Amino acid sequence: MRKTFFGMAVLFAAAVPVGLKADTVDTCRMTSAHGDTASYLSVSHTISIKKKPRSPYVLPYSFCSNSYDWHRLKVNTAILTGAFAGTLLVLECLPEDATAWNRAELQDVPLFKRWHQHVIEQGPEWDHDKFYFNYILHPYAGAAYFMAARSCGFNFWKSAFYCSLISNVGWEYGIEAFMERPSIQDLLITPIVGSCIGESFYRMKRKLVSSGYRLFNSSFWGTIAAFLLDPVNEFTGMFLSNPARTAARDTSCRKTSPPSRNSLTLVPIIDSHYRGFSLINYF
Repeated sequence: MRKTFFGMAVLFAAAVPVGLKADTVDTCRMTSAHGDTASYLSVSHTISIKKKPRSPYVLPYSFCSNSYDWHRLKVNTAILTGAFAGTLLVLECLPEDATAWNRAELQDVPLFKRWHQHVIEQGPEWDHDKFYFNYILHPYAGAAYFMAARSCGFNFWKSAFYCSLISNVGWEYGIEAFMERPSIQDLLITPIVGSCIGESFYRMKRKLVSSGYRLFNSSFWGTIAAFLLDPVNEFTGMFLSNPARTAARDTSCRKTSPPSRNSLTLVPIIDSHYRGFSLINYF
């Protein structure tokens, strides 16, 4: 008598990295010794598991590893875009000697024609802005752009790349190019020096988080320092969750939690004089 073997194969998709979907379809067939073919049940599963990105402040310090928080980075980018527009309005109100903008000449040229002249026709130039603009405020701004990505879990190199995009594309060739030609100093100093300063800011903020957002044993000065070190993420944290503050609270809870009592431990001991076990009681 010919016998046909029937079976059932069920394949479950394993959960893959955050936010990704695993789709699997499997069809199994088997041929018996008598030449009969048995079809196994094919099952397709789609498993989608979304996990909240881990804050870099709960992970060990790393120069190259990543723990992406794309949603927060998009919010930070939108905030920086709004800040650029606001900064342009503030600079418009400053005296001409502070910005070196000839407002009478600018008003005679349409907005987008100005941008085309400054970027396409003329190109970058060596500017003559005040020292504190070029060598203090611009590096600090670069550090803030850098931290906007670094605190979202991006490593040093990707944060430096983000800083360069925001500084050069968003500001020098973007908003500011409507008013003046891109600056050679700013194209170099803001992303390069700013990223180096930003990495030191990142390390200082990690220490601030490990101390529970306290500086000189004061939460007030700790909050001020956090805003100076990472203004974009701290501003975002005012209306979204702040992973750094959450990590700081968890650290404070671990430091203030009382040690466990009455724990009994059995420890193996092997040396030249004794082989056996020791019973240790902590109280």
